[in-house]
Order: sequence, then C-alpha cells, then structure tokens
Amino acid sequence: MSKSRRSPDGSALWDRDTLPEGAEKQRAVREMFDAIAPRYDLVNRIMTFRLDVRWRRRAVRDLALPTGATVLDLASGTGDLCIDLAEFGLRPVSMDLSYGMLAADRSGSPRAQADILKLPVGTASVDGLTCGFALRNLVDLGAFFSEAARVVRPGGRIALLDVGVPHNPLVRFGNSIYFGRVVPLIGRLLSDGAAYRYLPRSVAYLPPREELVAMLRERGFSDAIHHQLSGGLTQLMTATRD
Repeated sequence: MSKSRRSPDGSALWDRDTLPEGAEKQRAVREMFDAIAPRYDLVNRIMTFRLDVRWRRRAVRDLALPTGATVLDLASGTGDLCIDLAEFGLRPVSMDLSYGMLAADRSGSPRAQADILKLPVGTASVDGLTCGFALRNLVDLGAFFSEAARVVRPGGRIALLDVGVPHNPLVRFGNSIYFGRVVPLIGRLLSDGAAYRYLPRSVAYLPPREELVAMLRERGFSDAIHHQLSGGLTQLMTATRD
C-alpha cells in the first residue's frame, strides 16, 4: 500500500475545496478507498438503507448471462457484486485499484490489484463486466468504456451502476440535502468524514446520461440503455458488445 500523500496544510488529497483531476485524482481515489475500506460496507448499508443490495442484484439480473459465464467486476471494492454474481451462477473476477479494498474482499473470488483503465486481460476474453459506483472515480471514462469493449467478447454483456441525479425536482432537492449533509455526517461518525464529503461532490465528474449512453454506443455497445433506479437516486447502464 502506498504512503498517503497530503496537501502542504496536511489535509488529505480528497479533502479540498476543488475536486482533484488527472494523476492526482487517481492517487486520491486509491488512498481514500484504502482509508475507508475497514468500515465501507457498514457505512454503505446505513446510508442507502440497504437499497444498495437491491441495486446490485438488479444489475446482475440484467446482465442476463448464462450459468458459468466469466465476469470481471471492476472497482470491486469489498466484493459485494462478486458475491451476487456467484449467487447467480456466474464466475466473477475481482479487480480494484485499492489494495485496502481488495484486502477487505469477502467474496472469495480471484482478485487482483489493477488500473481498470489498463486491464491485465486479453481481448475478447470475458463474457461480461460489471462496475458498481465507481464511474465518477475514473480519470478517463472514455478510456474505460474502450477497455470494456476490448475485453468483453462479441455478444457479452456489461452492467454499470453509479449514483444518479433524480429528474423530479422534489426528489432531487431531498437527495441533495441527504447526500450533501447527512451522508457526510454518517461518514464522520463511522469512518472518514473527509471521504464522505468528497463522495457526494464527486457526482460532478459524471456527464449527463445521454452522453454516457452515446459514449458506450460509439465504442461498440450499440444497444446501450440507461435505467433510473429508485426514482433516479441510482443509474444503471446495460449493453451488449456488438
């Protein structure tokens, strides 16, 4: 595990007024998830009221892959999606940039520390790919979608989850209050307050859903579809490799 890099004032890279970019963002994301790994699952369950369980199972179900299919779970964290994939009869492989998260993985799946923008697997070598709540943490979304297109075989499937911005103004307002104020408080009490201030702000990294779908279609997933889950609190994109 790398030594944490901090600002001149001693604050963590993710504890700043401006969001990090480029190589600094990658370092900040890796070190932040190393820091919050021990209590990551607990905070997730509390702050989502266990809706995260439902969202992940929906993603795995919508993969619609046959029993025994090999699926890369990228930015796999502590292995929640790998557990769900295995329960559906699939063969998950866990990959994450954060060593701390991989060390806390409970799934028992094969796992490797890797930059998911440069996957250490062959072209057209897997049947499917999942990624849960990590798109906004990537330095280059276009590069990630291109890698997904490279490693998934023709006819293979992907399912990508992340937080969303509800279209209903009232739901959006309530979500902004909860995500922007309550979640950081939960994080401060149970884990790392700075990290859970950063995570709500990191939604700003995500382009609009139309742009996300267009990016996937341009890279060989011509049937890409966007779904709003739980009133838009979460978004799910599914697609088949051409």
